[in-house]
Formats: sequence, structure tokens, C-alpha cells
Amino acid sequence: MDSEMKALGERARRAAAALALASTEQKNRALAAMASAIRRSANAIISANARDLAVAAEKQLKPSLVDRLRLTPDRLEGIAKGLEEIAALPDPVGRVLSRWTRPNGLEISRVSVPIGVIGIIYESRPNVTADAGGLCLKSGNAAILRGGSDSVESSRAIVACLAEGLAEAGIDSAAIQMVPTADRAAVGEMLAGLGGTVDLIVPRGGKNLVARVQADARVPVFSHLEGICHVFVDRDADPAMAEKIVLNAKMRRTGVCGSAETILVDKAIAGTALTPIIRALMNAGCEVRGDAATQAAAAGVKPASEEDWSTEYLDAIVSVRVVDGVDEAMAHIAKYGSQHTDSIVTGNAATAEKFLRTVDSAIVLHNASTQFADGGEFGFGAEIGIATGKLHARGPVGVEQLTTFKYQVRGHGQIRPQ
Repeated sequence: MDSEMKALGERARRAAAALALASTEQKNRALAAMASAIRRSANAIISANARDLAVAAEKQLKPSLVDRLRLTPDRLEGIAKGLEEIAALPDPVGRVLSRWTRPNGLEISRVSVPIGVIGIIYESRPNVTADAGGLCLKSGNAAILRGGSDSVESSRAIVACLAEGLAEAGIDSAAIQMVPTADRAAVGEMLAGLGGTVDLIVPRGGKNLVARVQADARVPVFSHLEGICHVFVDRDADPAMAEKIVLNAKMRRTGVCGSAETILVDKAIAGTALTPIIRALMNAGCEVRGDAATQAAAAGVKPASEEDWSTEYLDAIVSVRVVDGVDEAMAHIAKYGSQHTDSIVTGNAATAEKFLRTVDSAIVLHNASTQFADGGEFGFGAEIGIATGKLHARGPVGVEQLTTFKYQVRGHGQIRPQ
């Protein structure tokens, strides 16, 4: 193992042990100071981001990836506010989740505790640097950040602000560290656990990154492979609401994992609702790929291939299909979806309830855009990612999901009989 990476892991382990005992006030003071440092350093961060954007232009990155990478004054203010929102959350550490007394007098408590050292591997999105650092700090975990080469200058500038906040609160700077090299071998060392110092890996990026992490990690992983999100427009949907939700779900930001990739329309209302939806998407600059019924509804619709139904475009492209009611819509989602986020638009409460209870995704919505698949929108302050697995954490991963628990057993001399 590279000695520099090994030392980074050992520093993180020591910092995690101290951070687990940090007071709520101390952690919140650090988060507030981080937010202030980001505001003070806004010009420097945007200058660093401009260097990353220049490299992105040379590489001719897709517009959706450039959008993920770009920082603006408004986005920086959002990052600062996100840190303040994390500070305002209840401390997830030390919560008594359950407590009971056994007949022999033993008092047993299940208490939330930090996970330990969390390695975050991500691409392009410099805001993840602050989100992940802040969430790990509040939940008492040390963070090892490995951002993508596309955002290295931006991430360094943000980490410098996080370090200022840690110093102001008297917390070891090793509580949030950035991997100092862009060498891909560093990712392999993190996935191997850095000599047993890493407790959890969280990947946040494209399909290839997440697939590699899931295949190669030797420590537990929180991840989702893809965000193939659906909006189903039911026969009892309000047409104006459906159009508004579909347009927002697809086009608000096409490069986020909560962007809708497939629109399903009930054939009972396809004759009146389908064409306006398609035209709204096209007028917004979206390429529409559809089945035969969708192609017949509007000029300019390209034929959808079988592959389209399972494609995460992360771009201004959407696939549209006409289905025979909610059952066929749910069957389509079960076959092609990624258990991320799916929405139904309907005025029928029974149909909505059936969809919400049956669709096996981390997030299911009724009459709302899939773009609400975001920890901040859930009141978590921020998120470290969207987990689509079924163990420990599912959906937006916030401070509570970054804790585990232990049992504390208090006795007064009990021994177990022979």
C-alpha cells in the first residue's frame, strides 16, 4: 500500500475516534464556520471552478456533465446554506433508539453511534465535497474524499474552507481529508479499505464508477447504480398538472439522478394528454423517443429501441411509452427501472395508494416531480447520495443514515446461571 494513502487512513481513524465524542455544539460551530468560510472565499472558489471548466471545455465534456461541474454564486450560497441546515438538524449520535429491562434486571439500550471512517468517491460535482464533509462531521464520522479529476481545483478550494471550520471549532483537520493524488490507484487502495481504516465506501458518480466500486470494494458500500426514474400519467390525472410535472421531472436539471428518463402515459387519456406532453418536452429542447403510439401522436418523435427503456440518459432525451393502466405501468417499472425514484400523476387516491405501495423503489411519489429525490428537499440538509439497496439505508442518505448502533447493557452484578 502507498505509504501516503496508508497514513491518510490512519489519521482519519484517529480523528474518527475523537469526533465520536465531540459535542453537538462543537460540531455545529464547525459547520457554521465552514459556511462562513465558503461565503468569504466565494471569489476564490469560483476562480478555481473556472480552471476546472476550462479543462472540461478542452475535453469537450457533455453539457450535462459541465452543468454538474459549474459553480455560480447562487450555487455556492446553496452549499453554504446546506451546511447551516445540517447544523440545525438534531444530532444523530447518542440517540436512544430503544430501551427495555429484562426479568433479571439487566437494562438494555440500543444507541446510535457513528460508523467510523467513510470514504466518498465521486465525479464532477464539487458540491459533494461540502455535502459529504458536512454530513460526515455532523454524524461523527471522519471523511476521506476522492473527487474526480474534472473537479479537482474546485474541491481543493472547498476543502480549504472546511478545514477553516474544523480549526475554528478545535476539531482535528484529519476529520475531513481529500486524497492528495489523482492517480486511479488511490481508488483501488480505498476500495481495499486502507489497511482496515475505512468502514464504508460511498460512490457518487456515473454507472462505470459505481459498477467498479460494487465489484471491487472489500468494505461495505452505499450506492445506486443508475437513476432510471419514471413518471406515470394515469387516466385520472389532471392534464395541466401532468404536463407541468413531466416537464419539471425531465428538464429542470437533466444531469441529476432524479431526472425522469421514461414517461408512461395511460392509453385511456393518450388521445388528449400525450400530444401536449410531447410538444412541451420538445419545445423545451428535449429529444423524445417513443413507441408506435407515441410516434403517431406528434411529428419528430424518434423510435425507441428496447435499450432506451433501461437507459439513464442524464441528458435532454426522454423515452415515452403508452401503457394500459397502472398495472402495466408498474410492470414496466419493475422490468426496466433501477429502484431509484418513480412518480404517479393521478387524481384517484386508490390508484395512487396502489402505486405507492407496490412500486419497489427507494422513493415513490404522488403528484410530484422526481426531481424531489434529494436529501435537501427531504429536510436532511444535504445528502451523501441516494441508496437504492435495501439494507441499512435507502433513499437519500443523510446524517441519520450515516450512523449505526450499539447495545449498552447495564447491570448490578448479574451473572448467567449454569
